[in-house]
Amino acid sequence: MIEGILVDGLIFAVMALGVFITFRVLNFPDLTVDGSFATGAAVAAMSITNGLGIFPGMLLAFASGAAAGTITAVIHNRLKVPNLLAGILTMTMLYSINIRILGGRANIALLRVDTIISKVIQIGGSIPREWTLLIFMIIFTGIVKILLDVFFHTDMGITLGAMGDNEQMVVSQGVNPKAMKVIGVSLSNGLVALSGAMLAQYQGFADANLGVGIVVQGLAAVMLGEFLFRSNKIGMLTIQVIFGAILYKALMFFGRYYGYYINLTPSDLKLLTGVLVIVSLVVAKTRKNIGSRKRGIQ
Repeated sequence: MIEGILVDGLIFAVMALGVFITFRVLNFPDLTVDGSFATGAAVAAMSITNGLGIFPGMLLAFASGAAAGTITAVIHNRLKVPNLLAGILTMTMLYSINIRILGGRANIALLRVDTIISKVIQIGGSIPREWTLLIFMIIFTGIVKILLDVFFHTDMGITLGAMGDNEQMVVSQGVNPKAMKVIGVSLSNGLVALSGAMLAQYQGFADANLGVGIVVQGLAAVMLGEFLFRSNKIGMLTIQVIFGAILYKALMFFGRYYGYYINLTPSDLKLLTGVLVIVSLVVAKTRKNIGSRKRGIQ
């Protein structure tokens, strides 16, 4: 049970890291995520079933998500469409695109083909399936986290973070904010699509509706992680997101299997997710107000 929660949480954490980039680093609320998550799953599934291979399929999934993010950023930059509306437009178009990617079907099974999950289980040999997958996901998510940390220590990554805090300051340094938004939103949706590709292989199917509501879940994970401990260092911030994703999945698991004690049904989990986000926002605002009062007293 615990191993399953951790594996699910670590897959989900890659998506949450993407949401963290747009919502926290760029201050760019992006709803493209709901579409790009399913796009990554669809591209990976079709690549694998058509014999292209697992790793090329994963790379194509990342690239497809990055392309979706680029479209959102371009709509926002060139057409002066508000970021929320730009994300909604791309997300809406992606549903039809995902159906086309899946060959006109709403879903496709991956039960009779080799996936990265089945390969890992084969390599694990006599090691229990759950532990094999957990070790693999720790390594996979750890690599994504390290690469992201390295990126945010480069000049481009530092500029990206600075733009989220003060765009005018970045402009005054001669940096093109539109290009930075394209890079940030593309990277975010690339990670989201990569997570979708991994989840499709873990579940054994890809579905055009796989990403419905995923942006709110990712935001809930980011906010839950912020309550665990406070830090301004990017390495600790990404750890917060990963732990928050695992905690979110744990809460959803217990809500799903033990919620009947308080008359909670699986259909109530989206309500629970929304409540978690609202509570997180209220607590964060309260903390900020208390901090401001303390500074005022000093």
